[in-house]
Amino acid sequence: MVNFRIISRIIGSLLFIEAFFMLWCVGVSFAFREDDILAFLLSVIATSAGGFTFLYFGRSSENTLSRRDAYVVVTAAWVIFSLFGMFPFLIHGSIPRLVDAYFETMSGFTTTGATILDDVECLPHGILFWRSLMQWIGGLGIVFFTIAILPSLVGGSVRVFAAEATGPIKTKMHPRLTTTAKWIWSIYLLLTVGCGVSFWLAGMNWFEATTYSMTTTATGGFAIHNESTEYFHSATIDYISILFQFLSGVNFTLLYVSVIKMKFSSLFKSSEFKLYVTVVAGATLWIMYLLLTRLDYDFERAFRSALFQVVSFMTTTGMFNDDAAQWPHITWVILGVVMYMGACAGSTSGGFKSIRALMLLQVVRNNFRQILHPNAVLPVRIDGQSIPQSKLISLFAFFALTVLMILVTATIMIVAGIDHVNAITIALSCVSNVGPTLGTQIGPEMSWSILPDYIKWVLCPLMLMGRLEIMTVLVLFTGEFWKRV
Repeated sequence: MVNFRIISRIIGSLLFIEAFFMLWCVGVSFAFREDDILAFLLSVIATSAGGFTFLYFGRSSENTLSRRDAYVVVTAAWVIFSLFGMFPFLIHGSIPRLVDAYFETMSGFTTTGATILDDVECLPHGILFWRSLMQWIGGLGIVFFTIAILPSLVGGSVRVFAAEATGPIKTKMHPRLTTTAKWIWSIYLLLTVGCGVSFWLAGMNWFEATTYSMTTTATGGFAIHNESTEYFHSATIDYISILFQFLSGVNFTLLYVSVIKMKFSSLFKSSEFKLYVTVVAGATLWIMYLLLTRLDYDFERAFRSALFQVVSFMTTTGMFNDDAAQWPHITWVILGVVMYMGACAGSTSGGFKSIRALMLLQVVRNNFRQILHPNAVLPVRIDGQSIPQSKLISLFAFFALTVLMILVTATIMIVAGIDHVNAITIALSCVSNVGPTLGTQIGPEMSWSILPDYIKWVLCPLMLMGRLEIMTVLVLFTGEFWKRV
């Protein structure tokens, strides 16, 4: 059976971490002397009270998680983190409605980047900082962060890692998972600092550089300007954003091996990385050609806009430096494909993941070969590693579930009166954790505030399932999961 005491204790400890991050926002509010200080102070008190309550119910618990406990704690942590994370919005009044506040918070922590705010520039700096910080926390995972800084808190850390990490193959760079977690978070922090310093040198002030660096490396996409990075009208800032979005879409284990251990050749030995680069290059050249021939863009603008949008959509960041909703419709198809595919496993990006696409392509190729050679044994290999049959079954189950979820959600929205283009791209955007869509009602430059309330409630679990890769959440709704063993 599920051990609710240990789950309650872990969630209680996580809420204290969330309250600690809220204190950072108190500092920002105090520095700018704005009216959101009280909202964050009350949120810190409420979140700490929640932490004490969960710790009380989890007292005297054993520090060992079973596999079932791990799935429950990961899903519950994200739901409860979002529940308490919406308090600053509600108390301050910047987002007065419960459904909108929860939607914004879930979108933040899952790094989806979909917003119901029509005008973010009117918000105080503390609220803006909290929006960016939510995405940075959720970039690599709420519970995974805990493994890195408080390894003794989670007794079944390997099982938690398996439940929260992205991708079909969980690679470790060190025999001890806690050491692996620390190295991954060190790389994440290094990318964030490097991105922030680069933005600052390119002309952003310290607050802009800090917030944009957090949402860029988390591949989240929340911006502090209504026009996202297009606000700056700076090619330098666009190229910096492209670089760090791209790097954040690379497997962090691969970054560790190639940068920290100085084995740069490992980048180009990785089949997933090569596919990632190939798709980015191919999609960019195709869209660039369309912008040059159909919209009369000049060469540099066509290249920069195409590359920015392709990298942004493929890494599921969702930032924009141009309004892709005004581009030829064929570009929507290209961006939709890269949005669904996603970047590398083990990165901060969402989506199907390039390694799964690679596995799928190999399975299709092997099936063609099997027709010609019926008795041949044709294993699926990724970088010399044979993929077991169980992983391939999981691959097709994951693919089928994502497609089914997109179709069901899109159908619900079409019934609600949303046009079919928006319905499909909204569903695809949420399950891939991208944020911006490509329709005319809700495009890259528009908010999601016009959606009916019940549609927002439908999209919240969809964003969560997209971030936790579906199975972690859906397994909780199976009868077998709750049976005594």
